[in-house]
Amino acid sequence: MSLNIPSSPLKRIVIIGGGFAGIELVKRLEKSNFQIVLIDRNNYHQFQPLLYQVATAGLEPSSISFPLRKVFHDRKNLFIRLATVKTVDPRKKQITTDMGELTYDFLVIATGAGNNYFGNPNIEDFCLPMKSVTESLRLRNAIFENFEKALTADNAQDRASYMNFVIVGGGPTGVELAGAIAEMRNKILPKDYPDLDFSAMKIILIQSSDRLLNAMSESSSETARQYLSEMGIELMFNTRVLDYDGIHVTLKSGEPISTRSLIWAAGITGNSIEGLSPESYGPGGRVRVNSFNQSIQHPEIFVIGDIAMITDQSDYPNGHPQMAQPAIQQGKQLAANLICLSRNQSMEPFKYRDLGSMATIGRNKAVVELPKYKFKGFFAWLLWLVVHLRSILGIKNKLFILMNWTWNYFTYNLSLRLIIKTGNSRQEGKP
Repeated sequence: MSLNIPSSPLKRIVIIGGGFAGIELVKRLEKSNFQIVLIDRNNYHQFQPLLYQVATAGLEPSSISFPLRKVFHDRKNLFIRLATVKTVDPRKKQITTDMGELTYDFLVIATGAGNNYFGNPNIEDFCLPMKSVTESLRLRNAIFENFEKALTADNAQDRASYMNFVIVGGGPTGVELAGAIAEMRNKILPKDYPDLDFSAMKIILIQSSDRLLNAMSESSSETARQYLSEMGIELMFNTRVLDYDGIHVTLKSGEPISTRSLIWAAGITGNSIEGLSPESYGPGGRVRVNSFNQSIQHPEIFVIGDIAMITDQSDYPNGHPQMAQPAIQQGKQLAANLICLSRNQSMEPFKYRDLGSMATIGRNKAVVELPKYKFKGFFAWLLWLVVHLRSILGIKNKLFILMNWTWNYFTYNLSLRLIIKTGNSRQEGKP
């Protein structure tokens, strides 16, 4: 078995990962004189900012996923392969995959990041993460399966454990997911399960620091806190989760919380590849790179996106935010630099342009921070919708999402409340 990439007089660029960074890089190299090989475990690109809406029955998985081959129809000298990269050998300029080996002239690692469980195997085994389409479907199944089980619970304590939801992590993912589940509790679930008492259902959001949305200003953080509190969500700050056995969450304070649904949004770690030297990695499993996105230890290897950590820019000593915009911008700049290298020209250093941050808390509730302006409430929520809708790949997907959002807004009816069994692999979201 092999990757079956034809020989070519063109220099070969191998790109590992079809996320925001990898997709942007391939797009920008469309008219370049390279042979390009894009490798990913999945045959689709997934729009991760909207995974929480798949998990809460607001959107179909296909609405936020787009086939890689459809993105790059009619691209010359581009080869897409569905494979898992096992190791990289910088000395031989070769990667090994589950489909065979492949040499390269330039290697670009854009594998993104996965869930960080901070070395706790119990949390990894029993929690519900949400970093891929598959994990989001598993979470959706768990939500509705738990309510079905709550109907037949033998006692009030068991019923409460099925109806309580604990979300760990007060970043955009945790905040948006908490708001979505609260809206389900307040508007949707009582109609589906009239024999359950939803006034007893708890949604608890645990944050290890003293405020939400640490990447945003304190005013936006306070606005988000007020919105979530008004929606009946319990907030716990300066609190750490130590363990979880599938039924009880153990906090550092010793206080137990009974729940069958611990949703993990507390941190991410880079999806590393075996073969790079241990010195290549910095905190959070990110690869240390210079301003040209070259690995510090292996300059012939480029690293972009969530897994990259640029170490020589004082504005971001801990690396750029692990969000879509830095990944897209790095992909764009690296494409220009690779073209410069092919022409024996000097490369330009990457400079991140912060376009702002945003988070939605629920219907008509959001916070948006642009370089010069801050918004909250309905206008911020509308702006959040527009920005995310524009970012989705494919006209058909945009229309489907717009239709779903419009229907859900006017009817308070999430029509995708289906329990669809999927595989249990937590590796599905990794390139």
